[in-house]
Amino acid sequence: MSSLQNVLFVAPVLLFSVIAHEYAHGYAALRQGDNTALMLGRLTWNPLKHIDPFLTIIMPVVLYYTTGIALGGAKPVPVNPRNYRNFRRGDIIVSLAGVAANLVIALLCTVLIAVFGLLARTASALGPTVGILQVMMIWGVTINLGLIAFNLIPIPPLDGSHVMKHLLPPAWSLRYQEISRYGFIILILLLSFGGRLLDLWMRPAMILRMGLLTSVGSFIHPSAEQWFQ
Repeated sequence: MSSLQNVLFVAPVLLFSVIAHEYAHGYAALRQGDNTALMLGRLTWNPLKHIDPFLTIIMPVVLYYTTGIALGGAKPVPVNPRNYRNFRRGDIIVSLAGVAANLVIALLCTVLIAVFGLLARTASALGPTVGILQVMMIWGVTINLGLIAFNLIPIPPLDGSHVMKHLLPPAWSLRYQEISRYGFIILILLLSFGGRLLDLWMRPAMILRMGLLTSVGSFIHPSAEQWFQ
């Protein structure tokens, strides 16, 4: 697709997905006893509160042109784990809440592809509109599964690192957490030079993507195919 089409189809889906990811972190933290995100006004769907120059703009562009997958993130929602009623359980729940939200969105997008397809069968005049909506839902599946895999990479400050530190023996966990000061540097190096390694990590998500889209392939309207030519 052309650059303009990429913006029109991908940007709204990506923005909604990363905002939902961060909102889920904040809401899960609130349920675990921490109201930091709420008090700082981050439990909101206002995109201006969540946009981060690097995560929301620069990183998706770099990833798209290096790996072909547009991934990004929103400004991390601030939380205070010391407020959790149970630190270990709360930290894991809050860390996984974002990827859980992305999984729900991916599954919902899959269902909507079928629903829109059925709608086009009953009202053929809606075909072109349904095709556009289905393209956005296809991107929704791709982006959200990609976000799940990417955020589970065990490199600070990604969500996977918060889970990993609780799985390691205490002494190893302390040493592991020390690399957090270099996390962004490691992440930038991975994005810049670790294309093959990143592709290998993302492969299970892309296999699941293929399975989900194949399951609703018969519902995809012919007008959607033109946007992928």
